[in-house]
Amino acid sequence: MIEDWSRQPAGAHGVPHGWEGERWGKAASFDLTIVPDGGRQVLHLKSHNDRSTISRDLRGLVDLKTTPVLKWSWKVVVLPRGGDARRRETTDQAAQIYVAWARPPQILRSRIIGYAWDTTAPEGATITSRKTGTVTYIIVRSGPAQLGTWLTERRNVADDFRRIFGEEPPSPSALSISIDSNDTHSEAE
Repeated sequence: MIEDWSRQPAGAHGVPHGWEGERWGKAASFDLTIVPDGGRQVLHLKSHNDRSTISRDLRGLVDLKTTPVLKWSWKVVVLPRGGDARRRETTDQAAQIYVAWARPPQILRSRIIGYAWDTTAPEGATITSRKTGTVTYIIVRSGPAQLGTWLTERRNVADDFRRIFGEEPPSPSALSISIDSNDTHSEAE
């Protein structure tokens, strides 16, 4: 278990304890709040013409040989208007879970798989990021059909890594959660 939000204080706003906020040279709003929802405590993310990404160090915590499956639950209520990972100018998603394998120099050589809920890119598509070659998206969900519904996802990260990069995966170095609506100048939640 990497995080289930139960140890975070209810009502806490901003970057949760044990996570780091990613800024990439620009201030992010981090409109993140720990709230009760569906009988459990969850991380609620909102984005208005901005983006927020938080990361947790996984070094020494995850061995893909013994635990290759990533399982998470998410509920999207607002998709970024016109978001589409296939186009550089609209590459916004309401929900993204990233698994990263850092390799120096990180900005050029890291490998990152982003599991995304996109507005229009087709479900099941594998898309190299139009902004950085280190990220490959797998579109897990697409469109508004299941907005407002908690969905549990399972991905075999080791199999996805083999398929995308053509080799055996090392242990991942980080897990990130992100929301993004700055390219479409819209909102996401």
